[in-house]
Amino acid sequence: MTTSGLGSSLAYLLSRAERSANRALAAVLAGEDVTVEQWRILRALADGRGDSMGELAEAVLMPHPTLTKAVDRLIDRALVYRGPSKGDRRRVAVFVSDRGAELLDRVDGAVAEHHGLIAVAFGRERTEQLMRDLEGLAAALDGAELRV
Repeated sequence: MTTSGLGSSLAYLLSRAERSANRALAAVLAGEDVTVEQWRILRALADGRGDSMGELAEAVLMPHPTLTKAVDRLIDRALVYRGPSKGDRRRVAVFVSDRGAELLDRVDGAVAEHHGLIAVAFGRERTEQLMRDLEGLAAALDGAELRV
């Protein structure tokens, strides 16, 4: 284990791993002219219930202004649309369109293959454990107030 320099920073190591994983995922999605961020938006909306922009921003880990631009681009391509929320007709929600769902169907296999390559490179059990550990870390950090 590295104990000095950037390699001693958990935040740096997480960012480095995320950058490597996303670089490969971006290459997988490029054939459909979809960015990783746009894919995350489509995947988050795939359940069909629709999300407010606030809910969506939290789910896909994007600041509102960036999310708004990304959603607008997806709307321009008819992959998502805005409409009244199913629970509260006064509230606006974002929904995946049929065209967006078809795109997700096309890329799901390639995304699963990408995930499989990570599992082969790192080991299936280690990858599954890492995912559980990262979920636990995120939950712990969300529940803790970390101040310097």
